[in-house]
Amino acid sequence: MTQYDVRKAERVVLIGSGAVGASYAFALLNQGIVDELVIIDKNADKAMGDAIDLNHGIPYAPPMKIWAGDYSDCKDADIVVITAGANQAPGETRLDLVGKNSKIFKGIVEDVMASGFQGIFLIATNPVDVLSYATWKYSGLPPERVIGSGTILDSARLRFLISQHFSIDARNVHAYIIGEHGDTELPVWSHASVGAQAIAEYLRGTGGSWEDLEKIFVEVRDAAYKIIKLKGATYYGIALGLARLTKAVLRDENSILTVSTLLRGEYGLNDLYIGVPAIVSRKGIRDVVELRLTGDEHAKLKHSADVLRDITKSIAF
Repeated sequence: MTQYDVRKAERVVLIGSGAVGASYAFALLNQGIVDELVIIDKNADKAMGDAIDLNHGIPYAPPMKIWAGDYSDCKDADIVVITAGANQAPGETRLDLVGKNSKIFKGIVEDVMASGFQGIFLIATNPVDVLSYATWKYSGLPPERVIGSGTILDSARLRFLISQHFSIDARNVHAYIIGEHGDTELPVWSHASVGAQAIAEYLRGTGGSWEDLEKIFVEVRDAAYKIIKLKGATYYGIALGLARLTKAVLRDENSILTVSTLLRGEYGLNDLYIGVPAIVSRKGIRDVVELRLTGDEHAKLKHSADVLRDITKSIAF
């Protein structure tokens, strides 16, 4: 490349400009993550309104080109992010959404692929593990280029609540939630740490208890139900998680994030998408990080996988 060559603009296409999608778009603009953002929504007026509104913030943000587009814009996209679909209602589990959203996704993915898209899918719609698997099947892309948001939000919630409990910066807490993004998820306490100190050792030093940690996990697991009851939906946390994942891909960070990805023998599991730590790069999933789990953790992960597999079987591919 000569000094006169122009770098190809990096483009993200967002499909679904509801609360999650709009919050994600706002996060992208604030952090200056991408050059071009295209917004697609079945409600064309909503997509246009969000694009106009975001553009009015450009004088106070890093430069970005934002417009309401259509599926033809996916052809040159580096990433297509799907947040479209039915929302989780009060009293409804994420898995209850599978019938409605799998039908919506079939049409969306077919329209994206018809454009000639050859980039990376990021999926956030629930049930995210099942719909990530469906996107892989519908698209025909290699599995490393279809990534679900998995348990990135659950892991962030866990880190935040641990940090609050011990009055420690959340960035110095390292802990994973793995499994289904939902009721069967589990904390990997055997690999959790505060700074470089294992959480069990940290507990002994602070006089804390495992009961405290289990209460924290229950709060993490049930957080969505609480937020939905209070304000109708969750969107800020997952939007920031999606922005983090987008940055990891576009900047080729090789970051380890707990995303939903296809397992092919790791953890003794095959042919399903589930949340586990994985290395995320410009090519998508570079590798799955296989943690050495305790017997109890492995049993809980297998149970979570069994639940997801049974639900996935209900979709006709």
